[in-house]
Amino acid sequence: MKNSIVLFRSAARPLALSCAFPCALFAMAAAHAQTSGAAVQPAEAATLPESMVTATRVAQPLTDVLADVTVLGEQQIRDSGAVNIADLLQRQAGLELSRNGGPGTSTSLFIRGAESRFTAVYIDGVRLDTQATGGAPWETIALGQIERIEIVRGAAAAVYGSDAVAGVVQIFTKKGEGAFSPYVGVGAGNHRTGKLEAGLSGQSGAVDYALGLGRDVSRGYNIKTDGNPDDDGYRQSSASGRLGWQVSRDHRLELTGTHTDIKAEYDGYTPGLHDMSNSRLSTLGANWAAQWTANYSTRLSISESDHRYETEPSPYLSKTKLRNVLFQNEWRQGGHLLTAALERREDDLRNDPIDQGRHQNALALGYGYTGGAHTLQVNLRHDRDSEFGGETTGGVAYGYRFAPGWRVTGAYGTAFRVPTLYHRFSQYGNPDLSPEKSRNLELGLHWAQQQSRFSVVAYRNRVTNLISFGAAGLCQSAFGCYENTGRAILRGVTLSGAHRLGPVNLSGSLDLQDPHDASTGNLLARRAKRILKLNADTRVAGWTLGAEMQAASHRWDNAANTNRLPGYGVVNLYASTTIARQWTLLARIDNVADRDYQLARNYNTAGRAFYVGLRWNK
Repeated sequence: MKNSIVLFRSAARPLALSCAFPCALFAMAAAHAQTSGAAVQPAEAATLPESMVTATRVAQPLTDVLADVTVLGEQQIRDSGAVNIADLLQRQAGLELSRNGGPGTSTSLFIRGAESRFTAVYIDGVRLDTQATGGAPWETIALGQIERIEIVRGAAAAVYGSDAVAGVVQIFTKKGEGAFSPYVGVGAGNHRTGKLEAGLSGQSGAVDYALGLGRDVSRGYNIKTDGNPDDDGYRQSSASGRLGWQVSRDHRLELTGTHTDIKAEYDGYTPGLHDMSNSRLSTLGANWAAQWTANYSTRLSISESDHRYETEPSPYLSKTKLRNVLFQNEWRQGGHLLTAALERREDDLRNDPIDQGRHQNALALGYGYTGGAHTLQVNLRHDRDSEFGGETTGGVAYGYRFAPGWRVTGAYGTAFRVPTLYHRFSQYGNPDLSPEKSRNLELGLHWAQQQSRFSVVAYRNRVTNLISFGAAGLCQSAFGCYENTGRAILRGVTLSGAHRLGPVNLSGSLDLQDPHDASTGNLLARRAKRILKLNADTRVAGWTLGAEMQAASHRWDNAANTNRLPGYGVVNLYASTTIARQWTLLARIDNVADRDYQLARNYNTAGRAFYVGLRWNK
């Protein structure tokens, strides 16, 4: 095929992408893969944040982090052109997206092939989850006011408790600093897509503040060809706020809040109905950070999140409320770090006829050491659940710098996830369900030198008591019931890197994974065995020009592996420039070749999409 490259080969046909400028950049990436680096996009490589908090729940230098992590900064998020966080995260190493249509429709995000509910998700430290399907409501998280995202791959239940079986995603909204700084942004794209955002931030004396508002609309496209022959659009409104007070040099108080409301059209199972979903997500958090001595500090956090999901004309309404109280203690002495945390978690579900709640009390202990070539992290946590009793999880990780720029790491951890209240008390529920459990082992090799990074991480996560939808008989429904029948093996290798070749920044990742049902050997639904992601950008005459490529091998839409989803590959292009003082122009073309592919059977993706945005920032 002229002017094309073959990415993956399926049984049906080769998967090819037409390309010109992208292929030239990606060819250079392939030629220099042996000197590429970590899973951080190139535009961020030179300004990589110096520390992160998600891996151990305390701030630590990135050079000391033993987990497999990715950090996304504000500029990278802004240049992504994505509508919500799931669209951005699927471009990162080890993550896959499944969605029944366009933005606003039911969305799942898989880390290392694990179920979507196996990822713990937080916004400004506020826990997100839905006690209906389980997992964060990704379709309801807007990107407009997000400043930073931290991704941790691997079991982290010894730090975060239930949910963190496969990883953690921590989202941070903008924090005010410096002089008063307002901003306004507008954008437009095909499918009558429009975007408007505005906000302000700053600091006055001991008080810092940030406020942001956003509105996204789209007429959409027909997401299901065998459903209604109409376009399925969405309307999304979002807001976020943060207020901080530095009471003294050693004490800080902070309030955070977010709210998103998205109405999305979708095509359900009944032809002829004009289906509509309405999702709302609100978070509220209060924090007090105190430095009592040079070595000892504490943080007290109280938070609440509310998620409401409703559909019409098919009647369905689900409400999840989560409350958390966390008291974190840190003691630092030289290269040693001791942590102790007390946590209270409360979950409530209102889903007619369900009106249920539960709580967990936990004690978490941690020890970290960094000295010379050695880095060690040990965590132990005990959760006492009001329904399932006690559950103890642990994790240990070690890193050794055996040569300049080189480090080898190893980690082992256990994790668990308690069944959702819907899994136990709905008409499909089984009150005798047990928590899902896992044991994760991983080994990594990492190299970094200036702006070049490379890593290879191999992992194996064994999940038992996997909850699946089985045959009728254990519940009220004659259609089927939830049951603990599954065992899954999530294993694979992730290669990722970044390298600067002259004026061109290159990065990419390759995931070779095998997430399968241990009983049948079948591949888990909607998961690919091979996933390739490449990115390149450069500066030309004041413009930043970039290209992205994403490709995945075939997947199966069902657990029986009878409904095949063919592999796919897409190329995206983007460009940005400063057109005047304080004015920035962004343009993107997604799926340049207008490839037809599906992330869920019979649900179309958008095809070629255009977007142009203009932003003013003082």
